[in-house]
Amino acid sequence: MALFKSSTRSIPNVDDVPRHVAIIMDGNGRWATSRMLPRVAGHAKGVDTVREVVEACASRGVQFLTLFAFSSENWRRPADEVSMLMRLFVSALEREVDKLARNGIRLKVVGDLQAFEPRLRELIAAGVEKTAGNDGLTLTIAANYGGRWDVLQAMRALLEKRPELAANPEAIGEDELAGHLAMAYAPEPDLFIRTGGEQRISNFLLWQLAYTELYFTDKFWPDFDAQALEQAFESFRMRERRFGQTSAQVAASS
Repeated sequence: MALFKSSTRSIPNVDDVPRHVAIIMDGNGRWATSRMLPRVAGHAKGVDTVREVVEACASRGVQFLTLFAFSSENWRRPADEVSMLMRLFVSALEREVDKLARNGIRLKVVGDLQAFEPRLRELIAAGVEKTAGNDGLTLTIAANYGGRWDVLQAMRALLEKRPELAANPEAIGEDELAGHLAMAYAPEPDLFIRTGGEQRISNFLLWQLAYTELYFTDKFWPDFDAQALEQAFESFRMRERRFGQTSAQVAASS
């Protein structure tokens, strides 16, 4: 069972600071190319930006931060770039997990992790275990993740747990399925950010983004600093979040 109700089932609390921020970190390669640098330089610089954004979210009171690090479609990239991304993931875990633990940040990693090499899977498991008792910001890395994969694996897990539902599909409700989604431990994102100028969600958190506020910026991810994050938060504060209600109802409830 999910810890948080779906926004199509109940109206979540609305605050000036988003409780859950989800980000597609786009533009690393283009940032490097525009500076006549190899693409790897952009990805390496992007890791520095991750550190800054994590710190900024923690200091602003964000409770959940989810970063789309590697999609299930990213395997289509050139083999040498995929290999470099895997090495960068390994080195980031080796360097950063102790810092996360010291700062009370809980690490979670979601996606089909079986496709990764054993060393990377071991580091992921160790990092998740080491930070499991932390009660500060929950940092989720979506790796080899896809929104359609998530819904499909949730349905499979539900039917494996309750096979009688296959003969009675009318008994399947949102709560039953949502409890098996990869991020059932987190509320749905309040704010979705995509850097790099593209304006699509690219198979990211398809179920969870139903009522999320969307924010797109032309800034490449390596240039997305704490000030840029605050601009996204300012845009979020200007939104009227109705969740199916009228503006008059929202005003009356507030």
